[in-house]
Amino acid sequence: MTFEIIIALLAATVQSGTPILYATLGEIFTEKSGVLNLGVEGAMIIGALTAFIVARFTGNPVLGFLAAGLAGSLATAIHGVVCLGFQGNQVVSGLALTILGVGLANYIGTGYVGMSAPGFQPLAIPGLADIPVMGPIFFQHDPLVYVSYLIAPLLWLFFARTRFGLGLRAAGEYPAAAIAAGLNVAAYRWLGIMVGGFFMGLGGAYLSLAYTHLWTTNLTAGRGWIAVALVIFAFWRPGRAVFGAYLFGGIMALQLRLQASGTQLPSSILLMLPYVLTVLVLVLSSWRKGTSEQPGALGVNIEPVD
Repeated sequence: MTFEIIIALLAATVQSGTPILYATLGEIFTEKSGVLNLGVEGAMIIGALTAFIVARFTGNPVLGFLAAGLAGSLATAIHGVVCLGFQGNQVVSGLALTILGVGLANYIGTGYVGMSAPGFQPLAIPGLADIPVMGPIFFQHDPLVYVSYLIAPLLWLFFARTRFGLGLRAAGEYPAAAIAAGLNVAAYRWLGIMVGGFFMGLGGAYLSLAYTHLWTTNLTAGRGWIAVALVIFAFWRPGRAVFGAYLFGGIMALQLRLQASGTQLPSSILLMLPYVLTVLVLVLSSWRKGTSEQPGALGVNIEPVD
């Protein structure tokens, strides 16, 4: 019985970590271009609400999922206009995007609180789902989880093996050299902002269409901030982001199960666990000097070239 509980907890870990994984990979994509976006939480919750509304009125969760990605891109485009168009402070702009996104989504979503929408259901992969231990943990989830399995390796290939990926990294590492080589740094940074926002919106869509199937106020509950911290923990590497997202997903799944089991620990203490871990991760990451792969020009605005 204990073994079955552990397997169920690990399966819940994958599910809980998936929205964080989408958002973390989106932020890695954006920061690789040299743009710091602290508006992940805002982009996620706008994506979550968009996915919910579109799925509810069309009855098509796939359409809602894609609409959430588009909404996330449009939300982060505001950040792009401020930072790339007007050379604004990237930290302040990102914080403003979070405040705007959370406030706007909660205001528009007030009338939908407690309502449900058609979403994604578990779909076991034939053959793989029957593998002992690994099958129940990884291959008995909804399709959005399986999509997330592909994104990290595809991003690694994009950054390491494609011309556009190398150009994006150059824009974030040494933009002056990139400009001298004839690259359009502003275009690459726009690409980083828009594609990163698309993934953030997908992370929000997972919460409303697969994780809960309903809308509640403050649905993202700080997951966007966890994603920002995980980028540092992962040292801007997509592969490490997977491990970090599942680590936080495991803590979230554990605290929910402890509450359900009737533990004597106060619920407020249990709800703190993921965020306490966030602080610990940042502290531990700061000790490992010399191993970071932070883009050299991260957060530095580039003056437009005439």
